[in-house]
Amino acid sequence: MLVSTPIPPKILIIYAHPEPHHSIANQIMIKQAQLLEHVTVHDLYGAYPDFFIDVNYEHQLLMQHEVIVFQHPLYMYSCPALLKEWLDRVLGKGFAFGDGSALMGKYWRSVITTGGRKEAFSPMGYNKYPLEQILQPFELTASLCQMKWLEPLVLYWSRNVSDSEREDHAEQYRQWLVAPLAFEINQGVECVNDQ
Repeated sequence: MLVSTPIPPKILIIYAHPEPHHSIANQIMIKQAQLLEHVTVHDLYGAYPDFFIDVNYEHQLLMQHEVIVFQHPLYMYSCPALLKEWLDRVLGKGFAFGDGSALMGKYWRSVITTGGRKEAFSPMGYNKYPLEQILQPFELTASLCQMKWLEPLVLYWSRNVSDSEREDHAEQYRQWLVAPLAFEINQGVECVNDQ
């Protein structure tokens, strides 16, 4: 008897790192993702070094995928500038919300690397707030677009963790990409490096 393997949903990774060659952790994760046929990696800084975003092309990409991953470092409690520009221009009223809701029912997951340890993201840490609160604008944007928010995948202190921790994190990411909806989590931030 033949057992059919479920077809994984098409995944679009919106990758935004202004200095991708300086991020060992993100390089490892992107290399893992690029090996999967159902995953499209879209490097924003590679595609738009001048910040002139082709909004129609971006809309087409979004429509062709069920799961949208926003992979980036945490920059000043947010995302790199080009991703912010992308969010403002591409997820506009009439397409993503308002009269249009083209992304309704699609999934949003943030995949974040941070420069700080996990304990830095607490009331006693130097960032004063947990990462869940810092990422609320992204969760609210997903909600506005009627997308389903999946718990962020975070690698804290990404430049300073061991090579094996980076590899473990990349493997955790790859496993999720293989079957993203089987790993749907309801609470907390999924992370590596809980030190």
